[in-house]
Amino acid sequence: MALSATDASWRRTQRTGLLALRNALPVALRAQHQASITATLLAHFKPVPGAVVAFYWPFQGEYDPRQVVRQWRQRSMRTVLPVVVEKARPLEFREWWPGVATEPGVFGLPVPQATALLRPDWLLIPPVGFDAQCYRLGYGGGFYDRTLAALGERAVRKIGVAFEVGRMDSIEPRNHDIALDVVVTEAGIHRPQN
Repeated sequence: MALSATDASWRRTQRTGLLALRNALPVALRAQHQASITATLLAHFKPVPGAVVAFYWPFQGEYDPRQVVRQWRQRSMRTVLPVVVEKARPLEFREWWPGVATEPGVFGLPVPQATALLRPDWLLIPPVGFDAQCYRLGYGGGFYDRTLAALGERAVRKIGVAFEVGRMDSIEPRNHDIALDVVVTEAGIHRPQN
């Protein structure tokens, strides 16, 4: 899964620029985008009782999925947070619910303690960047790519959630990159274009 130095440098430059754009969104505009994405997720992704949805704790200006996740939980979905076990390994997912005991994990993000490890049916994934084919540019650790490969990319519903400022012409996908099923932004639902 190693990238050439040129590819890695290009991706690092793209990531830095996209993060700067995302973090520069004015608070009021971010709140509008947040509300639009939440409404779209609730309208188009109907909860499946008993199904497991993996989400993420928001970081570096990402869309905050916690309101959606709480509503899905009220409709009998189970929720999990990702856990970085070690570098170059797929993520694990620990069950989460409001009030569960957590400890800070990688980047200080909460990790549920002593809860069940579950396999997700849906994955909410926060790309730094995304393109028309729904390939995602992440933070560079490769955790989601390894996780999707380990889960079997067709066995889990892959839902990217991002702001339109993260749209790119192409992420220049490599063999290890796995496209998302959809990317939801404030502009609506984007599906891979042929």
